[in-house]
Amino acid sequence: MSLDRPVAPDPYQLLPAVGSFAVTSSDVTAGKPMDQMFAHPGLGGRNVSPHLSWSGFPAATRSFTVTCFDPDAPTPSGFWHWVLVNLPTSVTELDQGAGGQEPPGDAFSLGNDYSETGYGGPYPPEGDRPHRYFFVVHAVDVDALELTPDSSAAYASFNLAFHTLARGIITPTYQV
Repeated sequence: MSLDRPVAPDPYQLLPAVGSFAVTSSDVTAGKPMDQMFAHPGLGGRNVSPHLSWSGFPAATRSFTVTCFDPDAPTPSGFWHWVLVNLPTSVTELDQGAGGQEPPGDAFSLGNDYSETGYGGPYPPEGDRPHRYFFVVHAVDVDALELTPDSSAAYASFNLAFHTLARGIITPTYQV
């Protein structure tokens, strides 16, 4: 069953232009399907966040925010799977499963669109086209975004529009 909708644009092309840097992973590849282990338990997955590593970010970076967003979800606002804010610049890699663990330093995860804290894996509608999962590392110009653990993912994204120096993106897919 296809939901017969137009393909959503790359959401980051709609934001003010910023620099870019490299994000790599030993678990996921841009444009390639993710393993089921990274999917939501409702699909038999293990809800494990993939390994992410980044380099080449601006020297002025004072913190990082890591997000995972699905613009292909059948909603007008897409679907937030993960928002991890205020990572110190000493952290340039997240191990597989980090989205289910206590973050380092003063970093914290916001609620995702499953109304859970931390990483929530893909759960696209059965038979829908492959969904894109934008894993983004944002190089931020402040030590900490002025957010609380109760802040929404959309509000964090709004704040990032004003504090992102550069971003690195890796976009795997998932389909049921």
